[in-house]
Amino acid sequence: MLVAPAQALAMDVHGGKEAAVLVPVFEHDGLHAVFTRRRHDLRRHAGEISFPGGRRDAGEELIDTALREAHEEVGLPPDAVRVVGALPPTPTFVTNYAIYPFVGVIDAGFAWVLQRTEVDEVLELPLEVLRAGYGERRLVRKGIPFRTPTYEAGGHVIWGATARILQELLGRVDPTAR
Repeated sequence: MLVAPAQALAMDVHGGKEAAVLVPVFEHDGLHAVFTRRRHDLRRHAGEISFPGGRRDAGEELIDTALREAHEEVGLPPDAVRVVGALPPTPTFVTNYAIYPFVGVIDAGFAWVLQRTEVDEVLELPLEVLRAGYGERRLVRKGIPFRTPTYEAGGHVIWGATARILQELLGRVDPTAR
């Protein structure tokens, strides 16, 4: 079961900067989640798989941040999203963000419009495939090796804060799963 957005906002989470992501989901022969693959030439999080989102603007509600960023990054208008709940906030360890994920139901078959300065590709991945692709991997980032939970689907590897958010989503869609 998802948590109410107000409940998620009240949860304590480590992180000096607040950000929000939209976890868009749709039904088409099973439940799918929508991710972006960031451009490889970006200074931060280059080539990583993530949910649409970003840093909160001054005076902005976090749910509005998630909807605004999804609109800017992939062309998803806020009125095309039915926010059905939230997931617990997730900290980032290196960049010191507190990420607030909001889950929104969208219609299948949306025609994505990518912000090409940031997003290379939109990925619509079935949750069952992601669940089956769970594992722990040894990754190396900035010369530092570490073991981390990952999800793989279609040759794409999801790790870090996005994997932790996905793990929460999968556990709430089916509490017996990872």
